[in-house]
Amino acid sequence: MQGQWSTLPYQMPINPVHMALMNNGKVLVVSGSGNVPTNTSYAAAVWDPQAGTITTQPLGWDMFCNGMTILPDGRPFVVSGTLQYDPFYGQLKTSAYDPVAGTFTDLQSMAHGRWYPTVTTLGDGRVMTFSGLTETGATNTAVEIYTVGSGWSQEYVAPWTPPLYPRLHLLPNGTVFYSGSTTSSSIFDPSTQTWTMNVAQTNYSGTRTYGTSVLLPLTPANGYKPVVIIMGGGNPATATSEIIDLSAGTPQWVYGPSMSQARVEMNATILPNGKVVALGGSAQDENDSTASFNTDLYDPATNTFSTGAANSYPRLYHSNALLLPDATVTIAGSNPARGTYEPHMEIYSPAYLFNPDGSLATRPAITSVSPASLSYGVGFQVQTPDAANVSSVVLMRPGAPTHAFDMEQRLVGLSFTVGSGLLNVTAPPNGNIAPPGYYMLFILNSAGVPSVATFVQLSATPPSDVPPTATITNPASDISVNPGDSVFFSGTGNDPDRSITAYSWTFPGGNPGSSPVATPGNVTYSTPGSYTPSLTVTDNAGLTNQKPATRTITVTDFSLSATPGSQNISLLGGSTSYTATVTPVTGFTGTVVFSVSGLPSGATATFNPGSVGGGSGSTTMTLRAGLITLPGTYQITITGSTSGGVSHSKTVTLAVGLPPLLPPL
Repeated sequence: MQGQWSTLPYQMPINPVHMALMNNGKVLVVSGSGNVPTNTSYAAAVWDPQAGTITTQPLGWDMFCNGMTILPDGRPFVVSGTLQYDPFYGQLKTSAYDPVAGTFTDLQSMAHGRWYPTVTTLGDGRVMTFSGLTETGATNTAVEIYTVGSGWSQEYVAPWTPPLYPRLHLLPNGTVFYSGSTTSSSIFDPSTQTWTMNVAQTNYSGTRTYGTSVLLPLTPANGYKPVVIIMGGGNPATATSEIIDLSAGTPQWVYGPSMSQARVEMNATILPNGKVVALGGSAQDENDSTASFNTDLYDPATNTFSTGAANSYPRLYHSNALLLPDATVTIAGSNPARGTYEPHMEIYSPAYLFNPDGSLATRPAITSVSPASLSYGVGFQVQTPDAANVSSVVLMRPGAPTHAFDMEQRLVGLSFTVGSGLLNVTAPPNGNIAPPGYYMLFILNSAGVPSVATFVQLSATPPSDVPPTATITNPASDISVNPGDSVFFSGTGNDPDRSITAYSWTFPGGNPGSSPVATPGNVTYSTPGSYTPSLTVTDNAGLTNQKPATRTITVTDFSLSATPGSQNISLLGGSTSYTATVTPVTGFTGTVVFSVSGLPSGATATFNPGSVGGGSGSTTMTLRAGLITLPGTYQITITGSTSGGVSHSKTVTLAVGLPPLLPPL
């Protein structure tokens, strides 16, 4: 039995450049501009595999080609995006998505931009980011580390220049291993912020660009031994794989088995049984006539690949594969040429879901997990009527793939004993083996058939510890302000069992952009738009509020029109007039002052009145030719400006001719 592929009866409405499985079983899809330089309608979507629905929503900035991980509180965390196309520049911005509210909230910006960054969750729940192109197009060689509630660390500049989207893995000793795409491997130590260079060299002499890398399962049985496999990449692509045992005194890359097909722009996904399924890609980069369709399954126990069923659609650049809670794998996207992408979505049902005769296998069932919030090294119970026939219990960290690499996926095996209708299970020993956050808990029976997953949260704090809550006391509600106005902010934190030790405000679009105090005071907003400031508080156990407190600040705008579009006057004092009208947008109530440019020499202009207040009104601009004004056609620009620095202009045409009583010169 090779498993089965099926194509969903509905299609993805946006280019699925980034995907992340959330703890509600839904998938966040981030497209941004979607590899279309002229597209300013930035988009994301939420796919509900159970309901079979996809709901799109707009984004406030271009999150195309970001790095995405999932914070310990369950919020997908977007790092950077696209500031400019051709050449590409990277955004400094970051944003978190609330799965409950269905909204993005901008968080603290980084020191510099990162287009094509990698983000890695560390053992204490902090998030490390590395590489990417800055806001000026240079490769960012610094590591920055994000702490929920307090923001980004200083920059730790590396002694080398990484490739874009470096393949990084958190190891059980707390260090971060760089496995590619280049031939030399290195290790970063977050505790000392230092790199150990040239740890090992690959056997494949080329750069495995858009190949992939997977940290193989960490289990009590193998002593949580860190082993990494890399596969594919290059152009033309290679079918080879290489494996490194990082527990060895002198780690070395050794060739593993080859896949059935060469693959660049491929995906590799860990299954609950510990096998790794390699999908998609092509022999020639972005050439779908050389697409790889076979499903290759790597078995770490036997160090072999087996070939499964073939999928139907080419999956190249900007394709993603993701393990779902029902133990199937979805694959979506493919965008080898700008302006088009593959909208069909496919589902792979591995062989473990079938009996040898092809009929559906009976799954073991999880009735409940108690408690659902797990603490490191502490026991918990899984209620199941199939306890006597369970062979393994695993935690699967939900994936967040993009650009041929999943930055989040991880399998951690658990030790357990069997009771009556239940399993007594021990949580992983520490965060370096299983970083804090949400996991899918699977049980597998003696035939290797997995259950449907139950989501659990793994935390360093006791399950009884209550997170704090944050409240914005001022402004008391969402408000609109004119450009250049200031808003006074203040807030509080509350914790029933601990004390508040830190405040962290972010003010997108505001000046200042952040604050670490409870009452930041006045924040000035100058640019029209809608902004969402947020407040996060931290208690003395390091817990933060699960949902930031937010307000929506709308900075109003106005539009300017001018009529008529053109006028004619004659020399020697000829005059005419235009009407300029200010119309409020989103509640604008400010004062607009008028000015003019582009007048011919000697001509004069007067406005009556010189400004309009209250957000709306009209003025009459009178133009008069002077003694030195020459005949001709002129483009006259009328500008309306606010004291906050916002201005809009309209251009009208003025034709100056000879008086009718004068003979031609």
